[in-house]
Amino acid sequence: MNTEQSTQRNEPGPSVRGASLSGRRERTFEFSLPILVSGEDASGKPFEERTDISSISAQEVFFPLKTRLLVGSKLVLNLDVPRTLILEKPLRLLLSGSVVSARAEQGRVRRQHIAARLDRSYKLLSNS
Repeated sequence: MNTEQSTQRNEPGPSVRGASLSGRRERTFEFSLPILVSGEDASGKPFEERTDISSISAQEVFFPLKTRLLVGSKLVLNLDVPRTLILEKPLRLLLSGSVVSARAEQGRVRRQHIAARLDRSYKLLSNS
């Protein structure tokens, strides 16, 4: 038996509600949080748009966007993390990344579903 297969079978499930395992041991959190996305649109013009993330992990974030983007576009993501029982004060998380997928959604509102690969660096600021 392959040790990699053995490791995957014995791997525990996510311990946080709303979390799922994506790829190798990466937790993906599927919940809606407001986010402000900024960068350059498909025509090269600066934009800012508020939306909600649909899921996030340490490496990727997924969200719908009305603004048209191209794969490879650089983004700045401004995420407000609300106060919780554990987190005494709300925080602002500043992330950056690049679009790895922009898929058109069907429906009355013309939007793209964006997948962005996150950069390793981030800033965590007090939001009080």
